[in-house]
Amino acid sequence: MARTTTKRQERKPPSLSDREYRALAQFRGGLRRFLHFSEEAAREAGTTPAQHQLLLAVRGFPGPGTPVVGDLAEALQLRHHSAVELVDRAERAGLVRRVPDPDDNRIVRLEVTRTGEDHLADLAAAHLEQLARLRPDVERLWAGL
Repeated sequence: MARTTTKRQERKPPSLSDREYRALAQFRGGLRRFLHFSEEAAREAGTTPAQHQLLLAVRGFPGPGTPVVGDLAEALQLRHHSAVELVDRAERAGLVRRVPDPDDNRIVRLEVTRTGEDHLADLAAAHLEQLARLRPDVERLWAGL
């Protein structure tokens, strides 16, 4: 029977030092702690972690105008139907609203509501404070990689 090999099996893994493994582990651990903080902060603010990410993606959208659901699906790494469900729940919670595009009524854009802005402002302030506390550790780890 023929044996198949995957690309991972074909290439030789790089040789890493113990220091590099420790730095990677510390960095990954730091990311997990920050994500845990973020999830808990969202819940304490009365939103789900996914709704917080949605609010941030809508408010921080870099494109012209406000985003459409497809933009959010890409930004949040979700399938389109999952992004639609998330927007539906956030809309029911009063956090976002759908708005027809002023130039093309076939396009529906998303905006953060006043309630959503209030939640997001509180969460953003808490996250920036947490990042400021983590900055020295992150800079040290980054320099070590």
